[in-house]
Amino acid sequence: MSDDYFQEVHFDRINFSNTPFIKGDYENCTFSNCNFSEIDISNTQFLECGFTNCNLSSATIVKSSFQECNFNGCKLLGLHFEGCNHFGFSVNFNNCQLNHSSFYQVKMAKTKFQACNLEEVDFSEANLESSVFHECTLKSATFEQTILEKCDFTTATHYIIDPDNNSIKKSKFSLSGIPGLLRKYKIVIQQL
Repeated sequence: MSDDYFQEVHFDRINFSNTPFIKGDYENCTFSNCNFSEIDISNTQFLECGFTNCNLSSATIVKSSFQECNFNGCKLLGLHFEGCNHFGFSVNFNNCQLNHSSFYQVKMAKTKFQACNLEEVDFSEANLESSVFHECTLKSATFEQTILEKCDFTTATHYIIDPDNNSIKKSKFSLSGIPGLLRKYKIVIQQL
């Protein structure tokens, strides 16, 4: 791992496909309009960093640490968060595209997903307790033995969650989301 340390540095419009990414520790840094797509950012520590309008699709993030990081308007397609350093893992997503990403077995309680596309995201065996999925699309997302207690799905759409295979105690759902909870029973729900 590199000994490079960056604190309160603003990185703007950097294409790391052309400019080498320096691995190290980034604390209170901001990244705006940067391209990390398919770049190896493994073994990097991000502490209280913000990413705005960045593309991190298919980046390699093995053993990277994301602690109290916020992603706004970012593309994070196909990221494997299960390979990250899980110590202190804390992220929030606003208006992001996370399709085909994986949070398999990741402990990420109290995560906020705001207006995100989460199609075909794998949440199997993750701990999402007290997380919020506000105005998110969860088409074909996988929930298997996932801890979803106290989660808020009231404005989320297209999810299918098996209550027998996931822990959903005290979670909130809207009436329009009930079919996603009862799908395995193949019953017909009609609105009067």
